[in-house]
Amino acid sequence: MAGPDAADPVADLVEAQLADAGATWTIGVTGAVAEFSRRPGEPAARGPRCVVTGRGGVRLELPDTTEVIAYEVPSGPDNRWNHAVAFCLDAGAARMAARTVVTALGPDEEAIRPRDRVAVRYDLGLGIPTVDACVRTADPALREALDGAAGEPMSDELVATLVRLGPHRVFAGRCGRVEVFAPIARPGTPTPDGPHTHLHADRLRPTHTHPDAAPIGPDLVSCVTLHPAHPVTDANGHAVDFDETRHAAFQKVLDTFGDPVAGAHKAMTIAAVRAGVGPDLTMLPRDPASRAAVAVTLRQLLHTDGPSPTLDVWRTRHPPDAGLLHPDG
Repeated sequence: MAGPDAADPVADLVEAQLADAGATWTIGVTGAVAEFSRRPGEPAARGPRCVVTGRGGVRLELPDTTEVIAYEVPSGPDNRWNHAVAFCLDAGAARMAARTVVTALGPDEEAIRPRDRVAVRYDLGLGIPTVDACVRTADPALREALDGAAGEPMSDELVATLVRLGPHRVFAGRCGRVEVFAPIARPGTPTPDGPHTHLHADRLRPTHTHPDAAPIGPDLVSCVTLHPAHPVTDANGHAVDFDETRHAAFQKVLDTFGDPVAGAHKAMTIAAVRAGVGPDLTMLPRDPASRAAVAVTLRQLLHTDGPSPTLDVWRTRHPPDAGLLHPDG
C-alpha cells in the first residue's frame, strides 16, 4: 500500500474529473442509466469525492479492490468514437440487492445533500445485480402511490405517475451513486442536457455494464463509468471541432489505466500509417479490445494527421464496426 505521501493516480484522476465541468459520470446498465453532468459555470458544491448542483450530483466511494480501466471504442459510422474510464469490481463484490419488486427502503440517510436525507427512497425492483435503481420523495401523494405498489413489479401506471411527479432518481452501487433532481423528460421529448436518467424496460440488460469491446475481464463489472470531455463531441453527443488538448489528455489517461495489449496495437497502427506502411491482414488483432483500439486509432488519425493514401487503405481493410458501443454505454 502506498504511504501517505505517495502519488495516488486514481485519486488524482477522480478529483481532476470531478472538478471538470466537461466530464460526465454514469451508473447503470443497458436500458437503465443515471447520468450526471453540468454546464460550464453552473454553480456546484464540492466535497470529498463528490460534486453536486441544483440538478443532480455524483459521489464516489471506491473500495480498495477497485480496478480502473480506461478504453476507447468506435461509435457509429461517422468517424466517431467513445472513450471512458470504468471503475470495476469483481461481480460478487459489486452485487447489490437486485430486488425485483417495488420496495420501500426508508429515509435516504446516504443522500449527498443533507436536506434530502429525510426523504424516503424506493427501489424500483428492476433486478439489476450491480445497481439499486431507486426514486426518492417526500411528496405524500407519490409516497402513497409507491407504498401501494410495494411488493409488486413496477407497472406502467406507476411509471406514468413517476414521470408526472418527477421524484429524485438515485442509482447506487458499490463504487458510489448518481442522484438526479431534474424533472423526468416526457415520452417523445429530447433528452435534457445535464443530469438525467434513461429507463427502457424493453431494452433492459441487467448484467450489461460496459461495451463488449471494452478490455474488462469476464469476472469484472463496471460499477461507475467516467466519460471525460471528448475531443469531437459535446456532452449531448453533438459534433464539435477537434480539440487536440482533450484528445491528448485522454491519451495520458490511457497510458496510465488502459489495456497494454490494446495500447500496443494502437501505437503500432499509428507508426505504420505515419511510415506509409499498409496493413498486414494476417497481423490484425483478434481480440475485441485490440480490434476496437485499431478502429478508433484510424478514426483519430483523420483528425490528428489528416487523410492520406495509406490511411485510406487501412480504413478500407480494417472492419469499420469493430467493437461498436452498446446503446447505453
